[in-house]
Amino acid sequence: MPTARESLLDAALSALAGLPWSGVRMVDVASAAGVSRQTLYNEFGSKDGLARALVRREADVYLRGVDRALADLPQASPTGSGAGGTPIGPAERLVHVAEWTVGSARSSALVRALLTGCWSERLPAPSVRTTAAVSAVPAQRRADAGVPGPAELIAAVRDRALAALEKEVPGADPVELGRYCETAVRLGLSCVVAPPGRGEGHAGYIRSVLARLPVRAVG
Repeated sequence: MPTARESLLDAALSALAGLPWSGVRMVDVASAAGVSRQTLYNEFGSKDGLARALVRREADVYLRGVDRALADLPQASPTGSGAGGTPIGPAERLVHVAEWTVGSARSSALVRALLTGCWSERLPAPSVRTTAAVSAVPAQRRADAGVPGPAELIAAVRDRALAALEKEVPGADPVELGRYCETAVRLGLSCVVAPPGRGEGHAGYIRSVLARLPVRAVG
């Protein structure tokens, strides 16, 4: 059963689907979540705190999907091979990270804004990270740090990919491999901003570009 915090965030996200953030009212969010408005303020402190927590949750959902893409492929067998018995290589894992990035950015306006830095008036404007004094409310304190910018979020994906793949490609330079990982997610993002032509899907485009990059021992 979801906690009051999760129910409130779900209610806020549902409200945002039909209204600009400026039109989302705290009292309506609380009512939709089945809690009092005081509970909402106790949890997030303010509407800005709710906005930060909502955006941060979307970032966390995206990053958890990145971890899944690095760990698995669709129809992969328990032995770590694909459906046809082909070993799952690092490059293919990165293709799936890029595909997850494309799908996430297309399905979630908040993820797209987090990755591109383009925030429309309909979305809750992110607060910059700050070291100012934090609220005494524990849940609010978790949101006071603000939300990650595009460079920070892409770096988080790169670091996750590097940690997952460096043991599989011991002959690769960590710096070079890190750049390769970052290129994969940026390729995915480029497919959101400027999709490939009809003759080539985004997965094929990403594979073709990654195959041309000079990273030793990655296949």
